[in-house]
Amino acid sequence: MSTNVETPSSSMDTVKWLVAIALLSGAVVGNYMYSELSVLVRAIGVVVAIGAALGVASATEKGKAFIAFAKEARIEVRKVVWPTRQETMHTTFIVMIATVVMALILWGLDGILFRIVGFLTGVEILIPCQKRIKKENCVGT
Repeated sequence: MSTNVETPSSSMDTVKWLVAIALLSGAVVGNYMYSELSVLVRAIGVVVAIGAALGVASATEKGKAFIAFAKEARIEVRKVVWPTRQETMHTTFIVMIATVVMALILWGLDGILFRIVGFLTGVEILIPCQKRIKKENCVGT
């Protein structure tokens, strides 16, 4: 890792950022203004404008620092020991089981709290008609 000392941005950096913003704004406005052109032509124009804006932004001090950071991050990612397929499948299975168990626990707590609050407040919730509920308990009959 390298240590970078922050330097105050120059006035040229400000101009470069303004140009990048102008290019991005031009892409949006141009896409709107030339709506009668083919979508393919407009998409190519937007991609070219975004590429030019990224090129100008990468020429700034912050842009150069970001590129250096991205290169260092890529080097660090190569050092990572990734899990095997079997480890990934086992972990995924464990997470799915834990999710189902927590969902059932929360569903049960919700039902219990629902009945407790209904008992304490005396409010009865009417259930819409379903096949397994007696007809006299249905709403709208």
